Amino acid sequence: MSRIASRLDVRATSYAANRAAMLAALAELDALQARVVRGGGSGDAAKDVASVAKLRSRGKLLPRERIGLLLDRGSPFLELSPLAGWGTDDPLGGGLVTGIGRVSGVECVVSANDPTVKGGAQGPTSVAKGLRAMEVARANRLPLVSLTESAGADLPKQAEIFVPGGASFKNLTRLSAAGVPTITLVFGSSTAGGAYVPGMSDYVVLQKDAARVYLGGPPLVKMAIDEDADEESLGGAEMHARVSGLADYLAVDEPDALRIGRDIVGHLNWRKQGPGPSRASVEPAYDAEELLGIASADVRVPFEVREVIARVVDGSELEEFKPLYGTTLVTGWAHLDGHPIGILANNGILFSEEAEKGAQFIQLCERHDVPILFVQNVTGFMVGTRYEQGGIIKDGAKLINAVSNSTVPHLTLMVGASYGAGNYGMSGRAYDPRFVFTWPNHRIAVMGPRQLGGVLAIVARQRTEAAGGTFDEAAFAPMREAFEAQVEEQSTALYATGRLWDDGIIDPRDTRTVLSLALSAVHSAPVQGSSSYGVFRM
Repeated sequence: MSRIASRLDVRATSYAANRAAMLAALAELDALQARVVRGGGSGDAAKDVASVAKLRSRGKLLPRERIGLLLDRGSPFLELSPLAGWGTDDPLGGGLVTGIGRVSGVECVVSANDPTVKGGAQGPTSVAKGLRAMEVARANRLPLVSLTESAGADLPKQAEIFVPGGASFKNLTRLSAAGVPTITLVFGSSTAGGAYVPGMSDYVVLQKDAARVYLGGPPLVKMAIDEDADEESLGGAEMHARVSGLADYLAVDEPDALRIGRDIVGHLNWRKQGPGPSRASVEPAYDAEELLGIASADVRVPFEVREVIARVVDGSELEEFKPLYGTTLVTGWAHLDGHPIGILANNGILFSEEAEKGAQFIQLCERHDVPILFVQNVTGFMVGTRYEQGGIIKDGAKLINAVSNSTVPHLTLMVGASYGAGNYGMSGRAYDPRFVFTWPNHRIAVMGPRQLGGVLAIVARQRTEAAGGTFDEAAFAPMREAFEAQVEEQSTALYATGRLWDDGIIDPRDTRTVLSLALSAVHSAPVQGSSSYGVFRM
Protein backbone atom coordinates (compact mmCIF):
# COMPACT_ATOMS: atom_id res chain seq x y z
CA MET A 1 0.00 0.00 0.00
CA SER A 2 1.16 3.54 -0.67
CA ARG A 3 0.82 6.52 1.62
CA ILE A 4 -1.73 9.11 0.57
CA ALA A 5 0.07 12.32 -0.39
CA SER A 6 -1.77 15.12 1.39
CA ARG A 7 -2.18 18.40 -0.45
CA LEU A 8 -4.14 20.11 2.29
CA ASP A 9 -3.23 23.79 2.73
CA VAL A 10 -3.91 24.64 6.37
CA ARG A 11 -3.10 28.30 5.62
CA ALA A 12 -5.89 28.68 3.07
CA THR A 13 -8.82 30.96 3.91
CA SER A 14 -11.25 28.18 2.99
CA TYR A 15 -9.60 25.86 5.52
CA ALA A 16 -9.85 28.52 8.23
CA ALA A 17 -13.52 29.15 7.44
CA ASN A 18 -14.35 25.46 7.48
CA ARG A 19 -12.50 24.99 10.76
CA ALA A 20 -14.29 27.93 12.40
CA ALA A 21 -17.69 26.63 11.27
CA MET A 22 -16.90 23.14 12.55
CA LEU A 23 -15.74 24.41 15.94
CA ALA A 24 -18.91 26.49 16.28
CA ALA A 25 -21.04 23.42 15.53
CA LEU A 26 -19.04 21.36 18.03
CA ALA A 27 -19.57 24.01 20.71
CA GLU A 28 -23.33 23.68 20.22
CA LEU A 29 -23.07 19.91 20.46
CA ASP A 30 -20.97 20.14 23.63
CA ALA A 31 -23.62 22.32 25.26
CA LEU A 32 -26.36 19.83 24.36
CA GLN A 33 -24.26 16.91 25.57
CA ALA A 34 -23.65 18.69 28.87
CA ARG A 35 -27.43 19.01 29.29
CA VAL A 36 -27.86 15.27 28.80
CA VAL A 37 -25.05 14.37 31.21
CA ARG A 38 -26.45 16.79 33.81
CA GLY A 39 -29.61 14.69 34.08
CA GLY A 40 -33.11 15.78 34.91
CA GLY A 41 -34.29 15.99 31.32
CA SER A 42 -36.35 19.16 31.68
CA GLY A 43 -33.87 21.52 30.03
CA ASP A 44 -34.25 23.86 33.00
CA ALA A 45 -30.93 23.82 34.87
CA ALA A 46 -32.46 24.48 38.30
CA LYS A 47 -35.09 21.77 37.91
CA ASP A 48 -32.54 19.30 36.57
CA VAL A 49 -30.18 19.92 39.47
CA ALA A 50 -33.07 19.38 41.89
CA SER A 51 -33.96 16.06 40.21
CA VAL A 52 -30.37 14.87 40.53
CA ALA A 53 -30.18 16.00 44.17
CA LYS A 54 -33.37 14.06 44.94
CA LEU A 55 -31.85 10.90 43.48
CA ARG A 56 -28.62 11.35 45.40
CA SER A 57 -30.54 11.92 48.63
CA ARG A 58 -31.72 8.33 48.30
CA GLY A 59 -28.12 7.13 48.01
CA LYS A 60 -28.41 6.35 44.31
CA LEU A 61 -25.94 6.75 41.45
CA LEU A 62 -26.50 8.46 38.11
CA PRO A 63 -26.63 6.17 35.05
CA ARG A 64 -23.19 7.09 33.75
CA GLU A 65 -21.76 6.51 37.23
CA ARG A 66 -23.28 3.05 37.21
CA ILE A 67 -21.80 2.40 33.79
CA GLY A 68 -18.41 3.64 34.98
CA LEU A 69 -18.39 1.08 37.81
CA LEU A 70 -19.55 -1.69 35.49
CA LEU A 71 -16.89 -1.16 32.82
CA ASP A 72 -13.28 -2.21 33.06
CA ARG A 73 -11.30 0.58 34.69
CA GLY A 74 -9.86 3.01 32.15
CA SER A 75 -11.66 1.41 29.18
CA PRO A 76 -13.61 3.58 26.70
CA PHE A 77 -17.37 3.76 26.36
CA LEU A 78 -18.78 4.34 22.88
CA GLU A 79 -22.07 6.06 23.68
CA LEU A 80 -24.76 5.74 21.01
CA SER A 81 -27.32 8.38 20.05
CA PRO A 82 -26.67 10.66 23.05
CA LEU A 83 -28.76 13.46 21.50
CA ALA A 84 -31.74 11.31 20.49
CA GLY A 85 -34.96 13.22 20.92
CA TRP A 86 -33.52 16.56 19.80
CA GLY A 87 -36.22 18.65 18.12
CA THR A 88 -39.03 16.53 19.59
CA ASP A 89 -41.08 16.95 22.75
CA ASP A 90 -39.25 14.00 24.34
CA PRO A 91 -36.43 14.68 26.82
CA LEU A 92 -33.06 15.15 25.16
CA GLY A 93 -31.33 11.78 25.24
CA GLY A 94 -34.60 9.98 25.86
CA GLY A 95 -33.82 9.26 29.52
CA LEU A 96 -31.73 6.28 28.40
CA VAL A 97 -27.97 5.84 28.03
CA THR A 98 -26.81 3.20 25.55
CA GLY A 99 -23.43 2.25 24.19
CA ILE A 100 -20.64 -0.28 23.90
CA GLY A 101 -18.04 -0.87 26.58
CA ARG A 102 -15.76 -3.56 27.92
CA VAL A 103 -16.94 -5.55 30.95
CA SER A 104 -14.54 -8.15 32.41
CA GLY A 105 -12.66 -8.03 29.13
CA VAL A 106 -15.79 -8.57 27.01
CA GLU A 107 -17.31 -5.97 24.68
CA CYS A 108 -20.95 -5.55 25.69
CA VAL A 109 -23.90 -3.37 24.81
CA VAL A 110 -24.92 -1.48 27.93
CA SER A 111 -28.33 0.15 28.40
CA ALA A 112 -29.06 2.28 31.49
CA ASN A 113 -32.24 4.12 32.45
CA ASP A 114 -31.82 7.62 33.82
CA PRO A 115 -34.16 7.79 36.84
CA THR A 116 -33.74 11.58 37.05
CA VAL A 117 -35.71 11.88 33.80
CA LYS A 118 -39.38 11.25 34.56
CA GLY A 119 -38.39 8.48 36.95
CA GLY A 120 -36.84 6.59 34.06
CA ALA A 121 -40.22 6.35 32.31
CA GLN A 122 -40.09 5.17 28.71
CA GLY A 123 -41.23 7.57 25.99
CA PRO A 124 -41.08 7.15 22.20
CA THR A 125 -37.41 8.14 22.00
CA SER A 126 -36.29 5.84 24.79
CA VAL A 127 -38.21 2.94 23.24
CA ALA A 128 -36.60 3.54 19.84
CA LYS A 129 -33.19 3.97 21.43
CA GLY A 130 -33.56 0.78 23.46
CA LEU A 131 -34.62 -1.19 20.38
CA ARG A 132 -31.60 0.14 18.51
CA ALA A 133 -29.31 -1.03 21.33
CA MET A 134 -30.82 -4.51 21.09
CA GLU A 135 -30.27 -4.51 17.33
CA VAL A 136 -26.61 -3.59 17.86
CA ALA A 137 -26.30 -6.48 20.31
CA ARG A 138 -27.96 -8.91 17.89
CA ALA A 139 -26.14 -7.91 14.71
CA ASN A 140 -22.73 -7.83 16.35
CA ARG A 141 -23.22 -10.72 18.80
CA LEU A 142 -22.55 -8.60 21.89
CA PRO A 143 -23.86 -9.50 25.36
CA LEU A 144 -26.53 -7.05 26.54
CA VAL A 145 -26.35 -5.62 30.06
CA SER A 146 -29.41 -3.61 31.17
CA LEU A 147 -29.11 -1.30 34.19
CA THR A 148 -32.76 -0.90 35.04
CA GLU A 149 -34.64 1.67 37.08
CA SER A 150 -37.80 2.76 35.32
CA ALA A 151 -41.27 3.90 36.25
CA GLY A 152 -42.52 2.06 33.16
CA ALA A 153 -44.33 3.70 30.26
CA ASP A 154 -44.67 7.46 30.00
CA LEU A 155 -48.45 7.18 30.27
CA PRO A 156 -49.41 10.41 28.45
CA LYS A 157 -47.59 8.94 25.42
CA GLN A 158 -48.84 5.36 25.78
CA ALA A 159 -50.45 5.42 22.34
CA GLU A 160 -47.06 6.11 20.75
CA ILE A 161 -45.10 3.47 22.63
CA PHE A 162 -47.42 0.56 23.41
CA VAL A 163 -47.21 -1.21 20.04
CA PRO A 164 -43.52 -0.62 19.17
CA GLY A 165 -42.49 -1.11 22.80
CA GLY A 166 -43.65 -4.71 22.76
CA ALA A 167 -40.70 -5.58 20.54
CA SER A 168 -38.37 -4.98 23.50
CA PHE A 169 -39.49 -8.20 25.16
CA LYS A 170 -39.52 -10.13 21.90
CA ASN A 171 -35.98 -9.00 21.16
CA LEU A 172 -34.72 -9.98 24.61
CA THR A 173 -35.87 -13.55 24.22
CA ARG A 174 -34.62 -13.72 20.63
CA LEU A 175 -31.19 -12.57 21.76
CA SER A 176 -31.21 -15.38 24.30
CA ALA A 177 -32.36 -17.87 21.67
CA ALA A 178 -29.46 -16.76 19.44
CA GLY A 179 -27.03 -17.46 22.27
CA VAL A 180 -26.38 -13.78 23.03
CA PRO A 181 -26.38 -13.38 26.85
CA THR A 182 -28.83 -10.90 28.38
CA ILE A 183 -28.15 -9.61 31.89
CA THR A 184 -30.38 -7.25 33.87
CA LEU A 185 -29.42 -5.42 37.05
CA VAL A 186 -32.40 -3.77 38.76
CA PHE A 187 -31.72 -0.80 41.06
CA GLY A 188 -35.25 0.48 41.55
CA SER A 189 -38.65 0.20 39.95
CA SER A 190 -39.22 -2.16 37.03
CA THR A 191 -42.98 -2.21 36.76
CA ALA A 192 -45.79 -3.28 34.45
CA GLY A 193 -44.34 -4.21 31.04
CA GLY A 194 -40.93 -3.31 32.42
CA ALA A 195 -41.14 -6.33 34.70
CA TYR A 196 -40.60 -8.48 31.62
CA VAL A 197 -37.12 -7.00 31.15
CA PRO A 198 -35.74 -9.04 34.06
CA GLY A 199 -38.36 -11.71 33.39
CA MET A 200 -36.97 -12.40 29.91
CA SER A 201 -33.27 -11.96 30.70
CA ASP A 202 -30.82 -14.84 31.15
CA TYR A 203 -29.43 -13.42 34.39
CA VAL A 204 -31.18 -11.17 36.92
CA VAL A 205 -29.61 -9.20 39.77
CA LEU A 206 -31.90 -7.31 42.17
CA GLN A 207 -30.73 -4.74 44.69
CA LYS A 208 -31.99 -5.42 48.22
CA ASP A 209 -34.37 -2.82 49.68
CA ALA A 210 -34.43 -0.93 46.37
CA ALA A 211 -35.55 -3.11 43.43
CA ARG A 212 -39.29 -3.36 42.90
CA VAL A 213 -40.45 -5.72 40.13
CA TYR A 214 -44.15 -6.34 39.60
CA LEU A 215 -46.70 -6.38 36.81
CA GLY A 216 -49.00 -4.21 38.87
CA GLY A 217 -48.00 -1.97 41.77
CA PRO A 218 -50.06 -1.62 44.96
CA PRO A 219 -52.47 1.00 43.50
CA LEU A 220 -53.24 -1.14 40.44
CA VAL A 221 -53.66 -4.27 42.56
CA LYS A 222 -56.09 -2.38 44.76
CA MET A 223 -58.09 -1.21 41.76
CA ALA A 224 -58.00 -4.58 39.95
CA ILE A 225 -58.69 -7.10 42.72
CA ASP A 226 -59.28 -4.92 45.81
CA GLU A 227 -56.18 -6.30 47.55
CA ASP A 228 -54.07 -4.22 49.89
CA ALA A 229 -50.45 -5.19 49.18
CA ASP A 230 -47.16 -3.72 50.32
CA GLU A 231 -44.33 -3.20 47.85
CA GLU A 232 -41.91 -5.72 49.37
CA SER A 233 -44.43 -8.57 49.47
CA LEU A 234 -45.64 -7.70 45.98
CA GLY A 235 -42.33 -7.25 44.19
CA GLY A 236 -39.42 -6.65 46.53
CA ALA A 237 -35.93 -7.93 45.79
CA GLU A 238 -35.76 -10.25 48.78
CA MET A 239 -39.16 -11.73 47.99
CA HIS A 240 -38.06 -12.47 44.41
CA ALA A 241 -34.81 -13.99 45.68
CA ARG A 242 -36.48 -16.21 48.32
CA VAL A 243 -40.03 -16.83 47.07
CA SER A 244 -40.73 -16.23 43.37
CA GLY A 245 -37.27 -17.18 42.11
CA LEU A 246 -37.14 -14.25 39.67
CA ALA A 247 -33.87 -13.00 41.17
CA ASP A 248 -30.76 -15.05 40.49
CA TYR A 249 -28.59 -12.81 42.66
CA LEU A 250 -29.45 -10.50 45.56
CA ALA A 251 -27.13 -7.48 45.84
CA VAL A 252 -26.71 -5.48 49.03
CA ASP A 253 -26.24 -2.14 47.24
CA GLU A 254 -25.52 -0.62 43.83
CA PRO A 255 -21.75 -1.28 43.76
CA ASP A 256 -22.42 -4.87 44.80
CA ALA A 257 -24.96 -5.30 41.99
CA LEU A 258 -22.46 -3.95 39.48
CA ARG A 259 -19.75 -6.26 40.87
CA ILE A 260 -22.07 -9.22 40.42
CA GLY A 261 -22.82 -8.07 36.87
CA ARG A 262 -19.10 -8.03 36.11
CA ASP A 263 -18.73 -11.50 37.60
CA ILE A 264 -21.54 -12.83 35.41
CA VAL A 265 -19.93 -11.47 32.25
CA GLY A 266 -16.60 -12.87 33.44
CA HIS A 267 -17.92 -16.42 33.66
CA LEU A 268 -19.52 -16.39 30.20
CA ASN A 269 -16.25 -17.53 28.61
CA TRP A 270 -17.19 -15.24 25.70
CA ARG A 271 -15.03 -15.35 22.58
CA LYS A 272 -15.13 -13.27 19.43
CA GLN A 273 -16.04 -15.20 16.29
CA GLY A 274 -14.58 -12.69 13.86
CA PRO A 275 -10.89 -12.51 12.98
CA GLY A 276 -8.59 -10.30 15.00
CA PRO A 277 -6.36 -7.57 13.57
CA SER A 278 -4.14 -8.81 10.76
CA ARG A 279 -1.28 -6.49 11.65
CA ALA A 280 -0.15 -4.00 14.27
CA SER A 281 -2.03 -0.71 14.49
CA VAL A 282 -0.13 2.29 13.07
CA GLU A 283 -1.12 5.91 13.64
CA PRO A 284 -1.91 8.02 10.55
CA ALA A 285 0.92 10.10 9.15
CA TYR A 286 -1.16 13.28 9.38
CA ASP A 287 -2.64 15.15 12.32
CA ALA A 288 -6.28 14.39 13.18
CA GLU A 289 -6.65 18.04 14.26
CA GLU A 290 -6.58 18.94 10.57
CA LEU A 291 -9.90 17.12 10.04
CA LEU A 292 -11.63 20.19 11.46
CA GLY A 293 -10.94 22.25 8.35
CA ILE A 294 -11.29 19.70 5.54
CA ALA A 295 -15.04 19.27 5.19
CA SER A 296 -16.83 22.22 3.64
CA ALA A 297 -19.15 24.22 5.87
CA ASP A 298 -21.38 24.54 2.79
CA VAL A 299 -22.07 21.00 1.53
CA ARG A 300 -22.43 22.36 -1.99
CA VAL A 301 -18.68 23.03 -2.03
CA PRO A 302 -16.69 19.87 -2.87
CA PHE A 303 -13.58 18.71 -1.00
CA GLU A 304 -11.04 15.93 -1.44
CA VAL A 305 -12.17 12.85 0.50
CA ARG A 306 -8.69 11.30 0.40
CA GLU A 307 -7.65 13.99 2.88
CA VAL A 308 -10.17 12.52 5.33
CA ILE A 309 -9.06 8.94 4.69
CA ALA A 310 -5.41 9.94 5.17
CA ARG A 311 -6.12 11.09 8.73
CA VAL A 312 -8.13 8.03 9.74
CA VAL A 313 -6.53 4.84 8.38
CA ASP A 314 -3.37 3.13 9.59
CA GLY A 315 -0.22 4.81 8.31
CA SER A 316 -2.36 6.95 5.96
CA GLU A 317 -1.97 4.07 3.50
CA LEU A 318 -4.56 3.22 0.83
CA GLU A 319 -4.31 0.68 -1.98
CA GLU A 320 -6.63 2.27 -4.51
CA PHE A 321 -8.78 0.14 -6.77
CA LYS A 322 -9.45 1.51 -10.29
CA PRO A 323 -8.03 4.96 -9.41
CA LEU A 324 -8.34 6.22 -13.03
CA TYR A 325 -11.89 4.96 -13.61
CA GLY A 326 -15.04 6.39 -12.07
CA THR A 327 -12.96 9.03 -10.32
CA THR A 328 -15.75 10.57 -8.23
CA LEU A 329 -15.85 7.38 -6.15
CA VAL A 330 -12.66 6.46 -4.30
CA THR A 331 -12.35 2.73 -3.64
CA GLY A 332 -9.52 0.79 -2.07
CA TRP A 333 -8.11 -1.31 0.73
CA ALA A 334 -6.63 -0.07 3.98
CA HIS A 335 -6.24 -1.03 7.64
CA LEU A 336 -7.88 0.59 10.64
CA ASP A 337 -6.41 -0.22 14.04
CA GLY A 338 -4.88 -3.31 12.45
CA HIS A 339 -8.13 -4.59 10.91
CA PRO A 340 -8.34 -4.82 7.10
CA ILE A 341 -11.16 -2.76 5.57
CA GLY A 342 -12.47 -1.85 2.16
CA ILE A 343 -13.39 1.80 1.58
CA LEU A 344 -15.92 3.45 -0.71
CA ALA A 345 -15.73 7.24 -0.42
CA ASN A 346 -17.46 9.94 -2.44
CA ASN A 347 -15.58 12.63 -4.30
CA GLY A 348 -18.64 13.92 -6.07
CA ILE A 349 -21.82 12.78 -7.80
CA LEU A 350 -22.25 9.15 -8.86
CA PHE A 351 -22.13 8.41 -12.59
CA SER A 352 -22.54 5.01 -14.28
CA GLU A 353 -18.81 4.33 -14.06
CA GLU A 354 -18.76 4.96 -10.31
CA ALA A 355 -21.78 2.74 -9.77
CA GLU A 356 -20.23 -0.18 -11.65
CA LYS A 357 -16.85 0.33 -9.96
CA GLY A 358 -18.47 0.38 -6.53
CA ALA A 359 -20.52 -2.75 -7.21
CA GLN A 360 -17.44 -4.65 -8.37
CA PHE A 361 -15.41 -3.51 -5.38
CA ILE A 362 -18.13 -4.61 -2.94
CA GLN A 363 -18.14 -8.05 -4.55
CA LEU A 364 -14.38 -8.29 -4.01
CA CYS A 365 -14.76 -7.34 -0.34
CA GLU A 366 -17.43 -10.02 -0.03
CA ARG A 367 -15.18 -12.61 -1.64
CA HIS A 368 -12.40 -11.93 0.87
CA ASP A 369 -14.59 -11.34 3.98
CA VAL A 370 -13.45 -7.73 4.42
CA PRO A 371 -15.64 -5.18 6.30
CA ILE A 372 -16.51 -2.04 4.36
CA LEU A 373 -16.32 1.61 5.39
CA PHE A 374 -18.59 3.94 3.39
CA VAL A 375 -17.65 7.64 3.57
CA GLN A 376 -20.61 9.67 2.34
CA ASN A 377 -20.48 13.09 0.70
CA VAL A 378 -22.84 12.60 -2.21
CA THR A 379 -25.56 14.57 -3.96
CA GLY A 380 -26.96 11.45 -5.64
CA PHE A 381 -26.79 9.81 -9.04
CA MET A 382 -26.38 11.95 -12.16
CA VAL A 383 -29.56 12.94 -14.02
CA GLY A 384 -30.22 14.25 -17.53
CA THR A 385 -31.05 12.86 -20.99
CA ARG A 386 -27.49 11.79 -21.75
CA TYR A 387 -27.17 9.85 -18.52
CA GLU A 388 -30.64 8.31 -18.61
CA GLN A 389 -29.95 7.07 -22.13
CA GLY A 390 -26.55 5.85 -20.94
CA GLY A 391 -28.18 3.59 -18.37
CA ILE A 392 -27.76 5.44 -15.07
CA ILE A 393 -30.81 3.64 -13.63
CA LYS A 394 -29.60 0.11 -14.32
CA ASP A 395 -26.03 1.00 -13.34
CA GLY A 396 -27.13 2.65 -10.12
CA ALA A 397 -29.26 -0.41 -9.44
CA LYS A 398 -26.12 -2.57 -9.61
CA LEU A 399 -24.54 -0.61 -6.79
CA ILE A 400 -27.69 -0.70 -4.68
CA ASN A 401 -28.04 -4.43 -5.40
CA ALA A 402 -24.47 -5.05 -4.22
CA VAL A 403 -24.94 -2.96 -1.07
CA SER A 404 -28.30 -4.57 -0.28
CA ASN A 405 -27.00 -8.13 -0.48
CA SER A 406 -23.58 -7.58 1.05
CA THR A 407 -23.17 -9.52 4.31
CA VAL A 408 -19.82 -8.26 5.56
CA PRO A 409 -20.16 -5.55 8.22
CA HIS A 410 -20.73 -2.02 6.95
CA LEU A 411 -19.66 1.11 8.83
CA THR A 412 -21.03 4.36 7.43
CA LEU A 413 -19.49 7.77 8.06
CA MET A 414 -21.29 10.87 6.77
CA VAL A 415 -18.90 13.79 6.32
CA GLY A 416 -20.98 16.02 4.04
CA ALA A 417 -24.12 15.69 1.94
CA SER A 418 -26.21 12.53 1.79
CA TYR A 419 -28.86 13.21 -0.81
CA GLY A 420 -31.24 11.06 -2.80
CA ALA A 421 -30.40 7.53 -3.89
CA GLY A 422 -26.75 8.34 -3.20
CA ASN A 423 -27.62 7.68 0.45
CA TYR A 424 -28.88 4.23 -0.53
CA GLY A 425 -25.97 3.34 -2.79
CA MET A 426 -23.55 4.31 -0.02
CA SER A 427 -25.20 2.13 2.65
CA GLY A 428 -27.44 4.62 4.43
CA ARG A 429 -29.45 3.68 7.53
CA ALA A 430 -32.12 1.81 5.55
CA TYR A 431 -29.46 -0.63 4.31
CA ASP A 432 -28.60 -1.89 7.80
CA PRO A 433 -24.98 -0.82 8.25
CA ARG A 434 -23.76 -1.98 11.64
CA PHE A 435 -23.10 1.64 12.66
CA VAL A 436 -23.74 5.10 11.20
CA PHE A 437 -21.84 8.14 12.48
CA THR A 438 -21.97 11.70 11.20
CA TRP A 439 -19.97 14.90 11.34
CA PRO A 440 -21.74 18.10 12.48
CA ASN A 441 -21.77 19.57 8.95
CA HIS A 442 -23.70 16.58 7.60
CA ARG A 443 -26.90 17.16 5.63
CA ILE A 444 -29.43 14.49 4.62
CA ALA A 445 -32.53 14.79 2.40
CA VAL A 446 -34.08 13.75 -0.90
CA MET A 447 -32.05 16.58 -2.44
CA GLY A 448 -30.71 20.00 -1.49
CA PRO A 449 -33.18 22.69 -0.32
CA ARG A 450 -32.68 24.93 -3.38
CA GLN A 451 -33.16 22.02 -5.77
CA LEU A 452 -36.31 20.91 -3.98
CA GLY A 453 -37.61 24.47 -3.93
CA GLY A 454 -36.90 24.79 -7.64
CA VAL A 455 -38.73 21.55 -8.41
CA LEU A 456 -41.71 22.77 -6.39
CA ALA A 457 -41.77 26.01 -8.40
CA ILE A 458 -41.54 24.21 -11.74
CA VAL A 459 -44.41 21.87 -10.84
CA ALA A 460 -46.53 24.81 -9.67
CA ARG A 461 -45.81 26.70 -12.90
CA GLN A 462 -46.73 23.69 -15.06
CA ARG A 463 -49.95 23.11 -13.13
CA THR A 464 -50.98 26.77 -13.43
CA GLU A 465 -50.20 26.99 -17.15
CA ALA A 466 -51.93 23.66 -17.87
CA ALA A 467 -55.07 25.19 -16.33
CA GLY A 468 -54.75 28.20 -18.66
CA GLY A 469 -53.45 30.59 -16.02
CA THR A 470 -50.33 32.75 -15.70
CA PHE A 471 -47.84 31.76 -13.05
CA ASP A 472 -46.92 34.61 -10.67
CA GLU A 473 -43.28 34.02 -9.71
CA ALA A 474 -43.24 36.87 -7.18
CA ALA A 475 -46.38 35.68 -5.42
CA PHE A 476 -45.01 32.14 -5.22
CA ALA A 477 -41.62 33.24 -3.87
CA PRO A 478 -42.61 33.36 -0.15
CA MET A 479 -44.01 29.81 -0.36
CA ARG A 480 -40.82 28.60 -2.03
CA GLU A 481 -38.64 30.32 0.57
CA ALA A 482 -40.64 28.82 3.44
CA PHE A 483 -40.38 25.36 1.89
CA GLU A 484 -36.63 25.68 1.40
CA ALA A 485 -36.22 26.82 5.01
CA GLN A 486 -38.23 23.81 6.19
CA VAL A 487 -36.10 21.42 4.13
CA GLU A 488 -32.92 23.04 5.43
CA GLU A 489 -34.07 22.63 9.03
CA GLN A 490 -35.04 18.99 8.47
CA SER A 491 -31.76 18.17 6.72
CA THR A 492 -29.37 19.00 9.56
CA ALA A 493 -27.21 16.58 11.49
CA LEU A 494 -29.05 17.46 14.70
CA TYR A 495 -32.45 16.79 13.16
CA ALA A 496 -31.24 13.41 11.89
CA THR A 497 -29.61 12.31 15.14
CA GLY A 498 -32.65 13.44 17.12
CA ARG A 499 -34.67 10.85 15.20
CA LEU A 500 -32.03 8.09 15.44
CA TRP A 501 -31.21 8.14 11.73
CA ASP A 502 -27.64 7.65 12.89
CA ASP A 503 -25.78 6.42 15.98
CA GLY A 504 -24.41 9.82 16.91
CA ILE A 505 -22.71 13.01 15.75
CA ILE A 506 -18.98 12.83 16.40
CA ASP A 507 -16.12 15.28 16.59
CA PRO A 508 -14.12 14.79 13.35
CA ARG A 509 -10.97 14.47 15.46
CA ASP A 510 -12.48 11.39 17.13
CA THR A 511 -13.28 9.63 13.86
CA ARG A 512 -10.46 7.08 14.01
CA THR A 513 -11.18 6.22 17.65
CA VAL A 514 -14.93 5.85 17.09
CA LEU A 515 -14.51 3.72 13.97
CA SER A 516 -11.88 1.58 15.69
CA LEU A 517 -14.24 0.84 18.59
CA ALA A 518 -17.08 0.06 16.20
CA LEU A 519 -14.84 -2.12 14.04
CA SER A 520 -13.70 -4.07 17.08
CA ALA A 521 -17.32 -4.59 18.12
CA VAL A 522 -18.44 -5.98 14.76
CA HIS A 523 -15.73 -8.64 14.99
CA SER A 524 -17.53 -10.22 17.94
CA ALA A 525 -19.71 -11.82 15.25
CA PRO A 526 -18.44 -13.79 12.27
CA VAL A 527 -17.24 -11.70 9.33
CA GLN A 528 -18.39 -13.54 6.24
CA GLY A 529 -19.18 -12.32 2.75
CA SER A 530 -21.93 -13.47 0.41
CA SER A 531 -21.94 -14.59 -3.20
CA SER A 532 -25.71 -14.29 -3.45
CA TYR A 533 -27.09 -11.21 -5.21
CA GLY A 534 -30.24 -10.16 -6.95
CA VAL A 535 -30.25 -10.16 -10.75
CA PHE A 536 -27.83 -7.54 -12.05
CA ARG A 537 -29.45 -5.69 -14.95
CA MET A 538 -26.76 -5.57 -17.63
